[in-house]
Amino acid sequence: MRSDKVLSAYTWAFLIFMFAPLILMVLTSFNNTSPPSVTEWHGVTGKWYAFFWMPQEALRADEVLRSLDRDRFVGCFGNSLYVAGLVVPLSLLLGLAGAVLLTRWRNRANGVLWWVLLSPMLAPGIVLGLSALVFWGRLGVNAGLFTIIMAQTTFVAGYPMLVLMARLQRQPVELEEAALDLGASPFRVFWRLTLPYLAPALISAGVIAFMASMENYNTTMFAKGGSCTFATEIGAMGRNPNGHPPVINAVGTIIIVLTVLAATAHTLLSRRETQA
Repeated sequence: MRSDKVLSAYTWAFLIFMFAPLILMVLTSFNNTSPPSVTEWHGVTGKWYAFFWMPQEALRADEVLRSLDRDRFVGCFGNSLYVAGLVVPLSLLLGLAGAVLLTRWRNRANGVLWWVLLSPMLAPGIVLGLSALVFWGRLGVNAGLFTIIMAQTTFVAGYPMLVLMARLQRQPVELEEAALDLGASPFRVFWRLTLPYLAPALISAGVIAFMASMENYNTTMFAKGGSCTFATEIGAMGRNPNGHPPVINAVGTIIIVLTVLAATAHTLLSRRETQA
């Protein structure tokens, strides 16, 4: 009984350690002071959220918000969407190829190939970013969104590969072998049997790849050149020597709300499918 109490205390301490900063971030996003503070409350405000759509006159009238470049922030967010829009399909294609190769190709080199394909996920982001910068620079390609896409794809592709491998390992190989025995071509077997079976895993892998691309900072920072993304711009705002603006807290709160809503919707849909 005593061990259960210790485990419960540890669990609560862990949850508090994990979620207390998020709760404080949400609270400070409504505090009318900059930099954000929970000890000095200057009234409730929503201007840190309204920053993204308030008129220019109101923006220039606020001493904190007028120092921020809204157009650049929105542009950096657009760059992140553009990068993720290319990184996700590239990562899915490479991850799918790696998963099929490792699960369907029986060879002694599988162990070595496994570590080769997985190594970008284990390498530090700084190394990947600098490697992409040097490699493409030698080919005459300047650092920018292209090098960001290439650098991110090298390690993001590992996530879909692991997800798809887990799904493929549960698929009965006998179904594919039976289809081949009945005269179907390998491409037709893949298109009619394997790909539909992988559809749920592909969606999950795509979501993971999108999130990994959007939040990536280390690799992107060293491969971006003069470009910017959502993560690097927030990082630059957070390095303000006078304290970061509460707009970052507002952005973080929005991300938390969207994540909770998406998780809740997924849970409800899964429960409905189970009951049906």
